[in-house]
Amino acid sequence: MTIKISNLSKTIKGAKIIDNINIEMNSGNVYGLCGYNGCGKTMLMRLISGLILPSEGEIFFDNNILGKDMDFPESMGILIERPEFLVEHSGFKNLHMLASIKGIASDEILKKTLLRVGLNPEDRKKYQKYSLGMKQRLGIAAAIMETPDIVILDEPTNALDLDGIKKVQRIIREECERGAIVIMSCHDYNILEDVCDVIYSIQYGRITNTELTGRSKS
Repeated sequence: MTIKISNLSKTIKGAKIIDNINIEMNSGNVYGLCGYNGCGKTMLMRLISGLILPSEGEIFFDNNILGKDMDFPESMGILIERPEFLVEHSGFKNLHMLASIKGIASDEILKKTLLRVGLNPEDRKKYQKYSLGMKQRLGIAAAIMETPDIVILDEPTNALDLDGIKKVQRIIREECERGAIVIMSCHDYNILEDVCDVIYSIQYGRITNTELTGRSKS
């Protein structure tokens, strides 16, 4: 798959949040978004995921235009900002209910996914009792459980300890190696350098620099 972003802009209440972005992303690569809070990273992810529509420009998924030929990308897993789940249920129960919508991921896959992110699938603890780190891990599990073609992770290492960060880095590379397009943001440039093939620096809603890392296959 190829995602092509053409002349993309988003204006809200007279303020241009995304300003004429032109980039292309291909399957089997990890793309990092780097920049200060409020620079436009999360807004760009919302636009790519179809949660909001652009003011100008287009986003192509292969030959399909988002918002015209399709409302949302067909195969996508996202974690944008703070994950939210039903507080009275366990992590596994929450994933089970989400997975029942499409019927793609079996209970066995859900258990393996929870183990991948460092959660115990047999833990009956309710989500409301989860620590911030556990909530973040569950959000990542929800994003990857159906092996989507596109994985969008907004600050996936937030609230994680060193072991959790290493797990997330390993998961991101595994998702990339199976052929997914992975798009992630992170405040820590060193984490992006370790895991990404391409890093886009964003300021005031514009791409100001594109760096191909040592991992880049482009």
